[in-house]
Amino acid sequence: MTELDLPDDYPQLLADIKLRVGHSQARAVLAVNAELIRLYWEIGALIDARQRHAGWGAGVIPRLARDLRSELPEGKGFSPRNIDRMLAFYREYRDVEFSPQPVAETHEAARGSSGVDVSPQPVARFPAEVLLAVPWGHHDVLRSKVKDLGARAWYMRATVENGWSRAVLLAQIQTSAHERVGQAASNFTLRIPAPGSDLVQQALKDPYIFDFLTLDDDFRERELEAGLVANMERFLIELGQGFAFVGRQYHLQLQDRDFYLDLLFYHLRLRRYVVIEIKRGEFKPEYAGKVNFYCNVVDDQLQHEGDEPTIGLILCQEPDRLFAEYTLRGVDTPIGVSSYELTRALPTEFESSMPTIEQIEHELQNEGSDQ
Repeated sequence: MTELDLPDDYPQLLADIKLRVGHSQARAVLAVNAELIRLYWEIGALIDARQRHAGWGAGVIPRLARDLRSELPEGKGFSPRNIDRMLAFYREYRDVEFSPQPVAETHEAARGSSGVDVSPQPVARFPAEVLLAVPWGHHDVLRSKVKDLGARAWYMRATVENGWSRAVLLAQIQTSAHERVGQAASNFTLRIPAPGSDLVQQALKDPYIFDFLTLDDDFRERELEAGLVANMERFLIELGQGFAFVGRQYHLQLQDRDFYLDLLFYHLRLRRYVVIEIKRGEFKPEYAGKVNFYCNVVDDQLQHEGDEPTIGLILCQEPDRLFAEYTLRGVDTPIGVSSYELTRALPTEFESSMPTIEQIEHELQNEGSDQ
C-alpha cells in the first residue's frame, strides 16, 4: 500500500487515536495534580498534629522548608510560604476523606509521632474528587477570596467543569458569578419540560458583565456587538461553558425579505441554538415578539435532527423584571431576559483585600520558589 493509497476509513482512525491520546494526556495531568493535592494535604496533617499535640511552634516551618529543599533538591514547592499554605489547606478541609490507603498511611505517621488519631470524616460539601481536581494555585485563591463555603464549593465545581485558569477564576469571583447564574427572567418553566427547564435556566446569568469593553456612554448597539465579537474569548467565558459562536448579524431570509440576528450561538450541552438580541436602555415588550419570530425561523431553517427548540436571550441595560415576566408568560418560544453591565464596582470585601504595590513586588520575587 503506497502513501497515497490509504483506506477510506484512515482519517477516522487518525482522529480516534488523536482523541484517545488527548484523553490520556488529560487524565495524566489530572492524576499528577491529584497526587500533589493529596501530598500537600498529608504534609499539612502531619504538621498540624505536631502543632496541636506536641507543642510545635510556627518557627519550625522555615527550618523545615530549608531542610526539605536541601534533602530533596529535585523537589519543588517547599518554600516556607507554600508549607504554610499546606497547613492552612489541611485545616480548611481536615474532615474530607481521600482514598483509604494514602490517608491511612498519613494518619499512621501522625499517630506514631503524636499519639493522637486525626482520621478525617467525610463532608459532602467538599467531596475529595472535587478537591483533587482543582489545581493547587486555584485552592489558594479560593481560600483567600471566598469565605462562604457554599459559594466556594460552587466555584470549585465550576473550575473543574469549565477548566478555568487562575486568572479566569479570580475574575469570576470578582464579579460574583455564583450569584448571577440562573437569575435571568424567563418563561422556561412554562415552555420546557423539567428537568430541561432547570438546565436551560442555569445556562443564563443576570447580569452579564462586559467590563472588558471600552465604550462611550452614548454607544450604539452595533458598537457593542462589534466589541463583543472582537473580544470573543472573554465574551465566551462570560457567557459560560457550552456556547459556540455561529455569527453576528446572521442572515435569515423568509420569502423575499431579509432579516439579521444580532448574535447567533449554538449551545453544545443544551443542543439548542441561542438567539441573542442586544438592546440599549430598558426592556420593551415588543422585543420578545421579535425574538420569538427569529427563534421560529431558526428552528425551521437551521435546526437539525436531535436539536432541541431554539431559545432566545434579550440583553438590556435596564430590564424591568415585572414587565419581562408578564410579557414572556404569553410567548410560546422559551426566552430569557437579562441585564448587562459595562463596569462593575468591586465588592467591599474584595476591594479591601487587593494587594498593594509592595505586596505585588514581593509576590513576583518569591514566585519562583513557590511553584
